[in-house]
Amino acid sequence: MAGRPVVTTVIARRLVVPLCLLAGVLSAGGHAAFAGPSQGTVEVIPIQGTIDEGMAHYVDRAVAQAKADHARAIVLDVNTFGGLLSAGTEISDTLLASSVPVYAYVQRAWSAGALISLSASRIAVEDGGSIGSAQPIPHDPKTVSAVRAQFRALAVRSHRDPKLAEAMVDSAIDAPTYKPPGAILNLSADQARQAGFSEATVPSLSGALANFGVAGATRDDAQYTLAEQIARIATDPDISGILLAIGFLGLLIELQTLHGIAGAIGAASLALFFGTHIYAGFSNGLVLALALVGLLLILVELHVLPGHGVAGVLGVLILFASVLLAFGVPFFVGALQALAVAIVLSALAFALLQRVLPENAFVKRLMFAGTQGPDYVASADHRHLLGASGVAVSFLRPAGVAAFGDVREDVLTEGEFVPAGTPVRVTRVEGARIFVRPDGAGG
Repeated sequence: MAGRPVVTTVIARRLVVPLCLLAGVLSAGGHAAFAGPSQGTVEVIPIQGTIDEGMAHYVDRAVAQAKADHARAIVLDVNTFGGLLSAGTEISDTLLASSVPVYAYVQRAWSAGALISLSASRIAVEDGGSIGSAQPIPHDPKTVSAVRAQFRALAVRSHRDPKLAEAMVDSAIDAPTYKPPGAILNLSADQARQAGFSEATVPSLSGALANFGVAGATRDDAQYTLAEQIARIATDPDISGILLAIGFLGLLIELQTLHGIAGAIGAASLALFFGTHIYAGFSNGLVLALALVGLLLILVELHVLPGHGVAGVLGVLILFASVLLAFGVPFFVGALQALAVAIVLSALAFALLQRVLPENAFVKRLMFAGTQGPDYVASADHRHLLGASGVAVSFLRPAGVAAFGDVREDVLTEGEFVPAGTPVRVTRVEGARIFVRPDGAGG
């Protein structure tokens, strides 16, 4: 009986010590597992500049990378005036489907930028920033209703005021505390915090990261691919204007020289313009087809039917129309600006190049040259026969043929009849006409 407590104590020690060690290991592992995510990465995705299909591709790729890297959060760095509604909707869908939490730091989120920002579960607005002004273009009842419903759904999903979200889209929605009647809602940083759209007003992105609780995480900034960078740069209205100017200037120089080199450069510049706008989602294949038809008509005017004018004028009009359509309806004003810049730059450059370029080759094809060139002579020069003696080969009545040595020429008399075989002498030469008299009759 006395030995049983000893045995029990020994058994207890043998069981308790390993259990304690196991508990320590599990506790340490639990701390390590907890500490891991807190020190994870944060994927920062810039939503800056014009929102287009190139940005939609970029955001989709960045979200997939964040998921593959087991990122702790995705933070949107938003500073945009807006862009394509279709691209903004694609980006919103991508963010809503993300398994990684999505937060937004807003400097300026207007139009499609507001749609993207409201797709984030948490929002911090920079001091002096704003969010809203999302009236869609075209501004028709069908489009307004659809976009308003989308904004309402995003607000409800994140427990924000759905009526204020609708007021960002539809000016008919009343929000007297935040906007006058008939205006589109745009919330300042303080208003966004007051209305519950933003949880904090921060001075910078670092302040937003601290507010979201991810300040200590490793920051990974998403980068655009080369194709995406080219598309975004080339679709900028100013760069587009330069590309169009190069394209138009190339066509004008081709009109001047007809060598093909300038025309190829101009066509390549226009191809870059239209290709990047199609890649970015602003236009489609129909616009490209219109541009090709316009260029083809211009080339027909230059090289096939010069001088008719109908093909050239129609080609220019179709080309200009395709340029305007390439920017998309929401950016019609920017399209006019780029087209105006292109016309002015190309006209000025062409006026300067006129000093060094040769005569207009296109115009030269439409008229006779002022002087005879080496490849074309209107009539032979017979002045060397003046005073030469020969023999009438045929009857001269008054026209006929005379031989001057081994050379036979068509000749004319002054009106008299000269029998064949009569010696003759050249008295004058007028262009292609050679006048003769019987030799000896004129002294």
